[in-house]
Amino acid sequence: MDKRLYAKEITVETEAQTLTINWADEHTSVYGLDGLRRACPCVECAGGHAHMNQPADPAVFKEKPTRTWQVTQLIEVGNYAMQIVWGDGHDSGIYRWEYLRQLCPVENG
Repeated sequence: MDKRLYAKEITVETEAQTLTINWADEHTSVYGLDGLRRACPCVECAGGHAHMNQPADPAVFKEKPTRTWQVTQLIEVGNYAMQIVWGDGHDSGIYRWEYLRQLCPVENG
């Protein structure tokens, strides 16, 4: 597996409104929770099956947050993704590691 696509550690800071991934290649990605929610790849949020897992625009992380978010659970999905369970009950987004790495605000900064 490509080390760029293996998450060693994931932390959520509710107060700071961030999710941080430390990748196996020693890169660290820090995502704003609002941006992650806007970039949710589920069929409902993406606007239909044809748009699922399409690369989101990393600019979502530069937009001013419209609200605060709470992550209640992170669930590993096989060795290829994670599912985020949001405080409002939304839980159908499967965030593939490749998708998250493409969205990295630092690499796309």
